[in-house]
Amino acid sequence: MVSANILALDVDQLNRDWQWMLSALQSVLQRGGDEKLAELLPVPGCKLDPAKAPADSVQLTQAYSIAFQLLSMAEQSSAAQFRDRIESESGMADLPALWGESLQQLIDRGWTADMIAAELPSMRVELVLTAHPTEAKRATVLAHHRRLFRRFQLRHQTDLPPWRRSENEEAIESVLSILWRTGEIYLDKPDLQSERRNVMDYLTVVFPKALQPLDQRLRQAWREVGLSEKAIADPLALPRLTFGTWVGGDRDGHPLVTPEVTEETLMQLRRGAVELMREELIQLARLTSVSAYWLPPTSDFLTRIAERAQAMGPAGAAAIARNPNEPWRQFINLMLASLPSEKTMNSGKEQHTYQRSRELLADLRCLHESLVAVDLGDVATSAVAPTMRIAQTFGFHLAVLDIRQNSAKHDTAIEQLLRAAGMADWKFASWDEDKRMKFLNEELANSRPLTHPDSSAGEEADAVLGALRVVTQYRSKHGADGLGALIVSMTRKTSDLLAVYLLAREVGLLQRTESGAVCPLPVVPLFETIDDLERSPEIYDGFLQHPITRNSLTAIAQREGATAPVGQVMIGYSDSNKDGGILASLVGLRHAQRKLTQVARSHGVRARFFHGRGGTISRGAGPTHRFIKSLPDHTIAGDMRLTEQGETIAQKYAHEPTAIYNLELFLAGVTRKSLADSRSEEPDHPLEPTLVKLAAWARTTYHELLHSDGFVEFFREATPIDAIEQSRIGSRPARRTGQQTLDDLRAIPWVFSWGQARCYLSGWYGVGTALKKLQTECPDDFDAVKEALRDWAPLHYLISNVATSVTAVDIEVMKQYAALVENPALRERFVTDIETQWKLACEMVEAVYGGPMESQRPNVQRMIALRSEGLRLLHRQQISLLQRWRSYNKMGEHTQADALLPALLLSVNAIASGLGTTG
Repeated sequence: MVSANILALDVDQLNRDWQWMLSALQSVLQRGGDEKLAELLPVPGCKLDPAKAPADSVQLTQAYSIAFQLLSMAEQSSAAQFRDRIESESGMADLPALWGESLQQLIDRGWTADMIAAELPSMRVELVLTAHPTEAKRATVLAHHRRLFRRFQLRHQTDLPPWRRSENEEAIESVLSILWRTGEIYLDKPDLQSERRNVMDYLTVVFPKALQPLDQRLRQAWREVGLSEKAIADPLALPRLTFGTWVGGDRDGHPLVTPEVTEETLMQLRRGAVELMREELIQLARLTSVSAYWLPPTSDFLTRIAERAQAMGPAGAAAIARNPNEPWRQFINLMLASLPSEKTMNSGKEQHTYQRSRELLADLRCLHESLVAVDLGDVATSAVAPTMRIAQTFGFHLAVLDIRQNSAKHDTAIEQLLRAAGMADWKFASWDEDKRMKFLNEELANSRPLTHPDSSAGEEADAVLGALRVVTQYRSKHGADGLGALIVSMTRKTSDLLAVYLLAREVGLLQRTESGAVCPLPVVPLFETIDDLERSPEIYDGFLQHPITRNSLTAIAQREGATAPVGQVMIGYSDSNKDGGILASLVGLRHAQRKLTQVARSHGVRARFFHGRGGTISRGAGPTHRFIKSLPDHTIAGDMRLTEQGETIAQKYAHEPTAIYNLELFLAGVTRKSLADSRSEEPDHPLEPTLVKLAAWARTTYHELLHSDGFVEFFREATPIDAIEQSRIGSRPARRTGQQTLDDLRAIPWVFSWGQARCYLSGWYGVGTALKKLQTECPDDFDAVKEALRDWAPLHYLISNVATSVTAVDIEVMKQYAALVENPALRERFVTDIETQWKLACEMVEAVYGGPMESQRPNVQRMIALRSEGLRLLHRQQISLLQRWRSYNKMGEHTQADALLPALLLSVNAIASGLGTTG
């Protein structure tokens, strides 16, 4: 939900802000001749009369979509102002989960400045931006939203002169006017280029601007809690924030991600990074216009400039001539001349051009030290240090690109290679594990490929090998800095992972060394379903035992300067939740992480978990600080990687104050959790067996529902899943293979459709039954759960997420959607069951909390209450449209059905705006 990380805000200020924003929107509508529409906006405190709302009005839906976006902005703005006020009045340590409180807690546990400072550089958070079909808004609309938010923030400055205030309010109405006349959704399915542009905007504009404030906030908190600033004087002695992306590299069920698209993406990321560094260096040159006449540099620095210019020939001479007697600018000019050019982008190496970004970073450090040496430390800190951090974060690649593919596709590719090689027994996918392993080990023992590089073995083989060939060629030209992991989704056997080594051998990515074969990129399992998570320790143990894996992890650690080999493991929150429900998913993920960590340790490897979380609680989302605290001890170890998906990216990072806040939650949370874990050994909590028991009971109840006769029919008619499958909210299909089964349906549209119908089924179903059974059969354990709720983070995170899910349910709206189910007996059976389970879940969660939901979850209650009236009107509109659209399709009148589709999709988008999430 949109308010997941808004811990506190000024409710009165929020109401005033939203009221003002709605009045501005009303003015725009009235000037455009839409007076009746203006009267129907969801003004706080006013009861909406459904009878006055025009049926199936596209204009009303569009207006509500904008109104809900304004509410989201008002919430984020109010929260930011509230945090600023608390910090100004009480200090940074009074804000929960941020640097002030985190550092104070470490001090209270006996950590000194030097001890904390020694660990900070090893802390890292890597956010991986994905473009799953959850982002329902066009990039143009998101840009308008950002402009509007900046203007709205300016409105709160109390010292604006009258002319400036008038200009600002006119500008706000101007942006609203543009938004009102701009289409909110994709009427044509967005292409990968659009998704790449959206990601590039965050990587080149939003995140670079957040780095300096993040560092400044850490240093300010450091001072406020009384730690010595000398301990963190080095600009790079702070936690690292890095980025990855799947856009252009995620091939799982996405036929549009071709090898050509992957190559274009890698080069676009590289060009964007180099251009970012060019702009930063140009700005840095403007800030260092110090004349040698007034302040001579050290002789060593002058010698370095002279030698560098001479080595660069004409380019060096031109750089020196540009700013005579300004040595620091001259040095920056030499750095600018050393950046990779378009020519070197394509051909690779060129003399005197930076080959790796670490060479640029070394020059920036030299610049920093040269300024400190002549008592210009303040200039070094304010001007050079931020540029060093940008170079450290984005390098010459912006973000690493992961390559993901389904294990079944790898099997098919190998089968095609075997057939092309003339093998009679080529059905690799049907072999048992022993036979697969024996074949793979025999093949990997030699370097001979199965087929000629220029031959075609089949469509799947060409696609898989083509992507790996692109990666191989990029690495040979530009190194491995821009390359992420080779991720195998639906990993179910050790051979699924070793198969990637065989495919890598076919394109020359697998290298022969003195110690044996080495893959220069990590092969990463993705464990998604509950069963896969349970089998994951055995699978991963077999993988780490393999000599190629051991050699590869050692080589990667040496290349990256790591103290020990690191084994990355991706765990999926979405499919495990869809598969077993929220309780079985979170408990299964917890125990898998603990066991996988132990397996990695037994091989001398540090496990690096890659958390595949989505934008809703049913797909792993939840308050960041609680999520980090809930993770098993010793599973972060200063290094967290996780996905940020779809609309979540815009909600958390589109606006600067919110972006800084959310990034700080990650950095501070990972640091606090990692350092605290390093001094403790986690004994099994007494309630661990109880959690396992609850998860099993909840999963049984959830499975009984999903596998009931007629459930798929009920699901398809009681939710707008069929409309969502037609939506233009992502370039990726809603299904992996196109089969009309629950197993084939991606977790995203599954969650999205239940959310649109206000049911959130997999976020709570079965939990009430499990807790009731515990209360009845094991009352002492139930009392222990109640007592431990606030103190044991995993339990608190789980129960609070279930509480949020049941609170977000609107059972009356769910029944209205269920009325679309044509079979009355089927409808009655499932509606009765779902309502009964929901009431039981509410009752049992309140019993665990020891109080009503209104008092226990006030933020969620407030968020829903502000949206309730407007959402109910939109739901009624969508149900009417859905009913007519389906009727036209059944009658074969597809022209009429297609004419309704834009209005139907706009209603999907508007409800998603109100709920703050899609999938």
